[in-house]
Amino acid sequence: MTITVSIDAMGGDHGPSVTIPATLSFLGKHSSARALLVGDQRQIEAILARADSAIRGRIEIVHASEVVGMDEPPASALKNKKDSSMRVAINQVKSGQAQACVSAGNTGALMATARFVLKMLPGIDRPAIASSLPSQTGETLMLDLGANVDCTAEHLRQFAIMGAALESALRHDPNPKIGLLNIGEEEIKGNEIVKQAAELLRASDLNFIGNVEGNDIYKGTADVVVCDGFVGNVALKTSEGLAKMLVDFLKEAFNRNVFTKMAAAIAMPALRNFKNRIDPRLYNGATLIGLRGVVLKSHGSADALSFETAITKAYVEVEENVLEKITERIARLHAASSTSPIP
Repeated sequence: MTITVSIDAMGGDHGPSVTIPATLSFLGKHSSARALLVGDQRQIEAILARADSAIRGRIEIVHASEVVGMDEPPASALKNKKDSSMRVAINQVKSGQAQACVSAGNTGALMATARFVLKMLPGIDRPAIASSLPSQTGETLMLDLGANVDCTAEHLRQFAIMGAALESALRHDPNPKIGLLNIGEEEIKGNEIVKQAAELLRASDLNFIGNVEGNDIYKGTADVVVCDGFVGNVALKTSEGLAKMLVDFLKEAFNRNVFTKMAAAIAMPALRNFKNRIDPRLYNGATLIGLRGVVLKSHGSADALSFETAITKAYVEVEENVLEKITERIARLHAASSTSPIP
């Protein structure tokens, strides 16, 4: 099966200088994939002129005359930039020309545009941003990571349903463990919204294991961790900062003198494995879950390796029929849970 991914070539801090090399590398590893590069045709063609002809043959350029700024208000981008590379890329999914879209552009604008163009899945009020973080047991899926800073208990329940569906589709686990991020494991902990959400989840058919704390994300206590977008984004950015700090500390320690450099040479295989376990670039790419289409958000400052990771995630989600599986599971779980009103 040929899978086509629509790429917002102009989005992010670096634009085509990152998105196009990442796309070429991705296509080189996935012979059944095609790409639509959306953006300024002249800029894209200039970079593609150096590409391998076989790979170039699986790329189509879709011209877009506008670019959404990284700091541009979402409402302005949605109203005034209908020919932006971001919107045209999402339109390719809407029209069926592509099965997934990847952008490193403005998060708020991407969410607003994707929601406007693709609409929501039945039974879901708001889309959420979901991505995986490394843990001692593998990976922990976490949502929401920044789309919704203010949430109701019902929104958190919907996030749990979507997270369970995504985890099931990607990891082939029919009953993933769901945890609700809180300041303590006890049922009496947390604000009223979190307490209400816990009651809704206990009454659902989900495999809800109760409240989890921040350190449980990395222990792998739960397969899916649910929280509002404010808390989730803080946790994500803290994790990225911690990972970078640890790597920088190790570099500094091993470069102090000739003896530490010799020790680094001996420990290089272990150090490389450690770096790969915590490297944020290898976890880049967050799913805008809840939409009637596969859309992934890459980190705005992504390099080529990081952006390629996001493209690969989009490809895998299509390959695994994630959208269809999510739709089926949402319908089933939402129907089973809808009889439990908010207290």
